Amino acid sequence: MAVALDAALLEILACPSPDHAPLAIGSPTDPTADVLTCTSCGREFPVRDGIPILLLEEAVLPADAAAAEDVASSADG
Repeated sequence: MAVALDAALLEILACPSPDHAPLAIGSPTDPTADVLTCTSCGREFPVRDGIPILLLEEAVLPADAAAAEDVASSADG
């Protein structure tokens, strides 16, 4: 399911890391994922019940996301 956020809200949301880059809906590998991805650092922030969780400790780093996909794909096969 894709994230559905008001366009005006998406314009003002930014990554809470020091670079404060804009966020994009979905992830690079899954544009329909329930996450917002930082356009600078690549952190993926979960969206739960339509609410973006913009906490650095809740974010998944790009390397962590790739590792999680590798684990999931190896568990499938």
